[in-house]
Amino acid sequence: MLPADLTLLAIESSCDDTAAAVLTGGRVASSVVASQRIHEGFGGVVPELASRAHQRLIVPTVEAALEEAGVTKDDLQAVAVTYGPGLAGSLLVGLSFAKALALGLGVPLVGVNHLEGHVYSVFIDAPRPAFPYLCLTVSGGHTLLTLVHEGFVHEELGRTRDDAAGEAYDKVAKLLGLGYPGGPPVDRLAAEGDPSFRAFPSPRLPGPDGRPGYAFSFSGIKTNVRYFLQDLAPAERERVLTDHLADVCASFQQAVVDALVGAVRDAVRETGVRHVALVGGVSANRGLRAAAQAAAEADGFALHVPAFQHSVDNAAMIAVTGAFKLAAGQTSGLDLTAEPSLKL
Repeated sequence: MLPADLTLLAIESSCDDTAAAVLTGGRVASSVVASQRIHEGFGGVVPELASRAHQRLIVPTVEAALEEAGVTKDDLQAVAVTYGPGLAGSLLVGLSFAKALALGLGVPLVGVNHLEGHVYSVFIDAPRPAFPYLCLTVSGGHTLLTLVHEGFVHEELGRTRDDAAGEAYDKVAKLLGLGYPGGPPVDRLAAEGDPSFRAFPSPRLPGPDGRPGYAFSFSGIKTNVRYFLQDLAPAERERVLTDHLADVCASFQQAVVDALVGAVRDAVRETGVRHVALVGGVSANRGLRAAAQAAAEADGFALHVPAFQHSVDNAAMIAVTGAFKLAAGQTSGLDLTAEPSLKL
């Protein structure tokens, strides 16, 4: 349960979204996200532009979160902030603001691992998982399967060896002329296409000694899509991209979803854990959500997926995680620094 007697401000600025949230009265009372659309024309996030945008947006974003929650700075009892992983410049903007605010108010500072934020985002709303639970984190920068125990103990079962799932979506979307970010248009088109149109290789890697494998490699499927298109004659390539674009998207998504959900189902059988969390930006993918829910019903485990607005980067998840850390007596000093390569 979230503490009912705590009022906490959370700040998230690990990439290209400036976010702030307020937890008070045992619930997330506000969650504000200012997205940076300037990156769309570049096909990806430009770090320098992102950090400059955070500098412009952080004060109005925090003020909007406080106003929406009906609290003032003087009501705050703690400040939580993401300190990694992410873009160094972006992290430093949020971290510097949070440290200054905590120091000025004389309240505790709580550093939060962005990945932990996703892992515990399933506690923002009910129903909440029981410990231990399996957590599949899928985003633009991370893909990993973890067994989560009480006390912030995370047992890693497997992760991607190269590209993350969301990165693969973005790169494939670029090959197909669908723009950035690539996840939403690929997911939308996949729902209209035939997944049997093309057999793309599975991103899931085999395990040792015939055991289930929980590691992934998404660079191969991205490259396979590229070679598939390159090997077509120009006229045939144009025909495929015109008449079978949805089919290519469906085939790609089917391979990705089968790999991710297959790993979860094997982990449930191997560990006996009956609660599963699906988190991160790619968890907003409707095809992945539907496949995971179908697996949960078939195998008899409980699936926990955050609301769409809490799947992508947000500060509500940082607020909840910060509250749990504060309750466990975990606070940070003002010497807390950004850690762009921080692991879970």
